[in-house]
Amino acid sequence: MTRERIGILGMARSGMAVLRDALAQGQDCRVFDDNAITLAEAVEAGGSKGTLDDVRTLDALVVSPGVPLHHPAPHPVIEAASRHGIELTSDIDLFAERLAGRTVIGITGTNGKSTTTALIHHLLVACGRDALMGGNIGKPVLDLDLGAPGRTFVLELSSYQLDLATRIAPRVAVLLNITPDHLDRHGTFDAYIEAKRRLFTLQPEDGIAVVGVDDAPSESIADDLEARGRRIIRISAASEPERGVYARGTELVDATGDTPCTVADLAGIPSLEGRHNRQNAAASYAVLRALNVPAADAVRGFSTFQSLPHRMATVASTGRVRFVDDSKATNPEAAIPSLSSFADIFWIAGGKPKPGGFAALLPHLAAVRGAWLIGEAASEIAATLPETLPVESAETLERAVPAAFAAARISQTTAPVVLLAPACASFDQFANYEARGDAFAALARELAARELAAKELAG
Repeated sequence: MTRERIGILGMARSGMAVLRDALAQGQDCRVFDDNAITLAEAVEAGGSKGTLDDVRTLDALVVSPGVPLHHPAPHPVIEAASRHGIELTSDIDLFAERLAGRTVIGITGTNGKSTTTALIHHLLVACGRDALMGGNIGKPVLDLDLGAPGRTFVLELSSYQLDLATRIAPRVAVLLNITPDHLDRHGTFDAYIEAKRRLFTLQPEDGIAVVGVDDAPSESIADDLEARGRRIIRISAASEPERGVYARGTELVDATGDTPCTVADLAGIPSLEGRHNRQNAAASYAVLRALNVPAADAVRGFSTFQSLPHRMATVASTGRVRFVDDSKATNPEAAIPSLSSFADIFWIAGGKPKPGGFAALLPHLAAVRGAWLIGEAASEIAATLPETLPVESAETLERAVPAAFAAARISQTTAPVVLLAPACASFDQFANYEARGDAFAALARELAARELAAKELAG
């Protein structure tokens, strides 16, 4: 398909990858972005600043995932493209056009998709498969090396990316879970669910669906796919689905054959702590089995998998106290897994709240010994928490971390954890969740170093 002049709307990470790729092919690129600084960087990189009048001259408009297609309203550049009948496409679909002979695994879900994407990739590499990962994690897809036919691409796909996708055809598609999120972009929970369901409509008829069934919307999708005659593997960390893969305690059970059998024990693997990570492991194993990897090879890499940054990652420890960074928990549902993974938690939460409130956290606070609240959401969270839970308004991370550590240090608990699980976006005080997690880790390591120095001084 010849596209001599393209527009690129949204010049962040994926938009810049599109620009680099298009310039390498000699295409004329008109770039659009509402942020003047980002737009200037794109122009400096070789794009030409686009105008609404330019849109009618384009052969295609490549839309970045962060740009609204429908809700609350289409971006003006998208409206102009629609008026003039200009093709709308995305980096995912441009990549899909080049994939002859290569396998795609697509992973989506509200929570856990980055860890699962990384784990699938790790397991494939551990058993000798030629695999790369990208998409919403790591490199944008157009920065990935196509390699030889036979290469497998493990792609994390957000609801934003699925909104735009029409050509990507995953051989194996994974849906981990669905809870309310990104409603400001999708408008309603039903619309968000449909964006996730879209992953399966993109599959070829002989594609295999791996679906988590631990929440009602995902289970409904699994039932619908099965009723349509699709090949499906149900995965769970809370039940034992027939012909599925599930966690029974820390054991991973493969029930896809005639007789369920335990294929791995995840106990003692720090990167796979918690029920949510056992579901991630079940999904990852199911994918490898769907690709006909023998069971013994499929589990080989579990013990060497390392946690992704800012996802329940231990960043420091001193004495009995452990510091765990779960800064990626940017909504209440995302914070629940880490709140359910430790026995004694000294919890740091807060930031910029997302719609929906914090009531979803209430059934998961049994292990929380105190809460240190920061940012815009501090008062809203405090008002939601039970009166019996000690709460302190720390305002900033710099105050919260040493205060939570001091309480954990003098507590009578066996293995206290100072946990950053904000249940909020970071944008009130930090540029992103990575910066927030890095700040937490730096503070934790400084406190641990001081503790060590004090012990050495004391003899």
